[in-house]
Amino acid sequence: MRYYIFLMIFLVGVFLNSCTKDFDKINTNPTTYNAAEFDPNYLLTSTQLDYAGMTATGDAIRGNFIYSSTMIQGLASVLDFWVGDKYLLNEQYSGAYFEGAYQTQVKKIVDLLEITREREEFSNLHQIGRLMKAMIFQRITDLYGDVPYFEAGKGYYANVYFPSYDSQEKIYLDLLKEVEEAVNALNPAKDIPTGDAYYNGNITQWERFGNTLLLKIAMRLTKVNPALAKEYANKVKGKTMNSNNDNAYLVHEDAGGAVENRNTRVLNGDEGPDYFYLKWSDTFIDYLKSHNDPRLGKVAVTKLYLESGSKQRNPNYVTDPAVQKGMPNGKDQSDRVGLSIYLDPSYTGFPDYSSVSPFMAKKDGPTFVLTYTESELLIAEAASRWPDLNLDAEEHYNNAIKASVTFLSQYDPALSVSEQDAEDYLDENPFDAGSALENINTQYWVHSCITLNFYEAWINWRRSGFPVLVPVNYPNNVTGGTIPRRFPYPLSEASINPDNYKKASDSVNGGDTLKGKVWWDQ
Repeated sequence: MRYYIFLMIFLVGVFLNSCTKDFDKINTNPTTYNAAEFDPNYLLTSTQLDYAGMTATGDAIRGNFIYSSTMIQGLASVLDFWVGDKYLLNEQYSGAYFEGAYQTQVKKIVDLLEITREREEFSNLHQIGRLMKAMIFQRITDLYGDVPYFEAGKGYYANVYFPSYDSQEKIYLDLLKEVEEAVNALNPAKDIPTGDAYYNGNITQWERFGNTLLLKIAMRLTKVNPALAKEYANKVKGKTMNSNNDNAYLVHEDAGGAVENRNTRVLNGDEGPDYFYLKWSDTFIDYLKSHNDPRLGKVAVTKLYLESGSKQRNPNYVTDPAVQKGMPNGKDQSDRVGLSIYLDPSYTGFPDYSSVSPFMAKKDGPTFVLTYTESELLIAEAASRWPDLNLDAEEHYNNAIKASVTFLSQYDPALSVSEQDAEDYLDENPFDAGSALENINTQYWVHSCITLNFYEAWINWRRSGFPVLVPVNYPNNVTGGTIPRRFPYPLSEASINPDNYKKASDSVNGGDTLKGKVWWDQ
């Protein structure tokens, strides 16, 4: 009996040993990926697409177009649900960017950074990931203020499912640190990322991109910490973008889904009747006309659509700058005096108002992310604010304007403007040191609107105060007739992350409303 018991124990031991030997290898599905096998370059491409507004939540349409473009008086619309035009609150629209960015951009970029951490074969990819993360979070915090940052995207890696909200001040200090470290760690002799849709892995261009991003982050602080802004402006002297060839933009494909330029869906009629009733604002058109701007005849057209509901474009649309006409903001389709577009002196029919050029609204067109013009305008502002930086404000201003006039060919060759036209424009509108900050930041607004980056136009207006805009005072608006200063947190946070959401919303200067202010906007 003891013999049989001993034999059974021996056989079970042999069996268990044979099962546990090479257990991981035997029980790993050879057809599946793991972190060591997965190519994180795919995450970079996907994150760049998401940052360009490709998420299914429609954050680009709701946040960038419906709200930002009309609040900043780049575009105007008479449709009721274009609430930014009238300073009304739609929580679903104002919270769309927060929800979309964390679900897609933040999650993916954190994955990229975790997968590439301490892996020498992805050294440059990791540093580019740090730059992308900084760019992503700068926009999130600029729109909302205090947001989850240090614990964001760490559910899988650190079991943090309810991230705390970090102060914008702490976020900005870390953004400066992260970008500076990442730029310094980039090395052209190391890996060339294959998933880079901006520069095709050109590390030298990423270095210039990173330094321009560092300047942009620093210059946000001119109200609250000008000394720190100046310090970083000095650090990046001579290291920022060199020309329009350094413009960071993503070229899409006309193939539907995530690869097409969804930012322009609203301009093409893919989102309903918006395209017929969405026009350049009279504020924008009047500024270009009054300065004889050569960009006007490229970015604006009249009679593009002749009747509502028809997506058929008129092939004989008009580009003549003399007939371009912007539509006033804060109007509707009622019969109320002062509010009705039909009773406005400018009204002669919707086709007569200026639409965005169809060459800027192509499904396979570019989404601009960061440009040489922005870089040069920020340097010109730094030079104007701090003469001891020994920078020539006029030189950098002129570089910026020439670049903004001539970059349009990157949309389509049909929009090309000659260098001579750019020179002539500067001769007519020379740099004025006496009103430098207004000139520089008004041009920043023009350029941001032309790149369809209305987020940036609105954010920089909040920082600089330029251009000087006359707000609308539509009935029942929620700001008291003042241009909104931030987006309220999405209502979903109240149920998903209630304790941290309440602390953050209670601390907003001016309340968690469209009138509240972020930290750097004090």
